[in-house]
Amino acid sequence: MALATVHLMRHGEVHNPDRVLYGRLPGYHLSELGYEMAERAAAYFTARRENGANIVSVAASPLLRAQETARPTAQALGLEIDVEPRIVEAGNRFEGMSDVKKRLRDPRLWSLLVNPLRPSWGEPYREQVARVMEAVSERRDRAVELGGDGAEAILVAHQLPIWVTRLAAERRPLAHDPRRRECSLASITSLDFDGDELVAVRYAEPCADLLAQAANLPGA
Repeated sequence: MALATVHLMRHGEVHNPDRVLYGRLPGYHLSELGYEMAERAAAYFTARRENGANIVSVAASPLLRAQETARPTAQALGLEIDVEPRIVEAGNRFEGMSDVKKRLRDPRLWSLLVNPLRPSWGEPYREQVARVMEAVSERRDRAVELGGDGAEAILVAHQLPIWVTRLAAERRPLAHDPRRRECSLASITSLDFDGDELVAVRYAEPCADLLAQAANLPGA
């Protein structure tokens, strides 16, 4: 059984002055701070490689913010960026809205709130976990093919799909308070495998000192 690690990295801060819940909308790129976060993540993975990590692939969600976050890391490691649609942001019926809290006073939207355990306003948590883990498994196996025992792959994705995948990996309930997600901007949730078996989940925040400057919308 080969050891392997798949790193799920969240994108950096997005330029979003209107505080729109942008979801899967195209065209939302990183802010200046977001680009700094992407460079910081690249330095994190460069240091890992210098310390012996065998990082063999980088993939990212097709959304612009994920592609821009992945670019400095791929360049630093001399790797191409693969597009991985299975790790795209979660579907959300509130997509495109700003000031969502205020809009929830509108009775026409209340039907979307009837089941927060699913959730009723967007893509079910279990479906998100299924598609992300399918991508993780394939990218893990491909990393081992490319790099052998101990190979590592990086997937640049989005907060909610990463967080519910971690909850599932740790056998915790998928329903949660969005304000309590441990998945900050440009953070890295690492899944360690021994063959097909998930043996550990680790979490790192290379940009912890930058977070106080960031505008961070839950679910963005």
